[in-house]
Amino acid sequence: MLSKEIEKALNNQVRLEAESSQIYLAMASWAEVKGFEGVATFMYAQSDEERTHSLKLVKYINERGGHAFISDLKGPKTEYDSIKEIFETQLKHEIFVSESINELVKITLDSKDYATHNFLQWYVAEQIEEESTARTILDKLNLIGEDKGGLYLFDNDIVRFIAPKTAK
Repeated sequence: MLSKEIEKALNNQVRLEAESSQIYLAMASWAEVKGFEGVATFMYAQSDEERTHSLKLVKYINERGGHAFISDLKGPKTEYDSIKEIFETQLKHEIFVSESINELVKITLDSKDYATHNFLQWYVAEQIEEESTARTILDKLNLIGEDKGGLYLFDNDIVRFIAPKTAK
């Protein structure tokens, strides 16, 4: 059985993961409208992945005797100045999510809820991967600069960063 403190913290993470999904959906839509089909495909996949992360938390909370709440979400930013801004925003957001996961891990350890601590280790590993991918993409964008040919090639190549969903 989950403590009320952990249930509340996990529900906050449900909201954060759902907001992440919305943020990446908005990025995908912006990229698609601007003609960046590869970036749009990548961000649609990121949005789906974040929704899956939220759903995994919902199911865990309910299975452990808690009640997962689906709350209102903050509306995401919908306009960007560049592809680089999208990926800078993504990296900052993933670091924020990592900090939230780390705080959850601390709460579970302080509460001696080792089952939830164990459950959260998947999220810890996932965040390492998410931050690494965002950094790698930004490194590539920094190499390209404003070169339109480079951005075109980048847009065609980014789909290789989409993780296979069977592993998730």
